[in-house]
Amino acid sequence: MNHVSELKNSMTDIVMDALGKVKDPEIASVSILDLGMVHEVYVTEGAVKVSVLPTFSGCPALHIIERDIKKAIEEVEGIQSVEVNFVFTPSWTTDRITPEGRERLKEFGISPPPANHVMGEPWEIDCPYCGSTYVTMENIFGPTACRSILYCKSCKNPFEAMKPVADMGL
Repeated sequence: MNHVSELKNSMTDIVMDALGKVKDPEIASVSILDLGMVHEVYVTEGAVKVSVLPTFSGCPALHIIERDIKKAIEEVEGIQSVEVNFVFTPSWTTDRITPEGRERLKEFGISPPPANHVMGEPWEIDCPYCGSTYVTMENIFGPTACRSILYCKSCKNPFEAMKPVADMGL
């Protein structure tokens, strides 16, 4: 590997570290990397282009996420410009959430969606506090479009669950 390739790879790693510090504005314990929102990152001679997959096309926090991405990357020494593009192909799915992201959702009191969920099929929701499956859906509509409100009958805690979003194969 030549020096230019090494430098490019190390700068990409530094940019990725910066992106790991960009938190979801609605779930402060989870980064956009944890959620699998970062689709592609191109680093070329002081310029960075980031393609981001929104979790939902109507997400009201996209402008905040864009601002936070730009701010985090602009703090990297040697970066002069940052371009953020929201892309919708491929579609974001909950399978993109990393294992660390799933744990951080639980720490925040949100039950993560099941991995490899088949759309239209029911999903098992575990309480993020005690792990019980003895839960009831209080409201399919939570504080955001991507979450529902549930109640754990074992530990008596209300909690939120992230709705599964799977690839429709279209």
